[in-house]
Amino acid sequence: MDIQLEKREVIDILEGTNDLSIILAVKKLLTKNKKDWWDDLSEEQKEEIREGERQIERGEFVEYEEMMKKFR
Repeated sequence: MDIQLEKREVIDILEGTNDLSIILAVKKLLTKNKKDWWDDLSEEQKEEIREGERQIERGEFVEYEEMMKKFR
């Protein structure tokens, strides 16, 4: 079985259809297993990340190299 040929055939079938329900079903099938790591975080973890982003926006951070100078 040639996977590239199979892909091409599926693409050709999709290009040939105007049935939105088929297109959406294929899209859902192909993307359902893609999980965003953000969704696995607790609300507390998400808020900590958001606070870190706000701190960066306010300039409240130290560059990595600057911090490492203290520990070398």
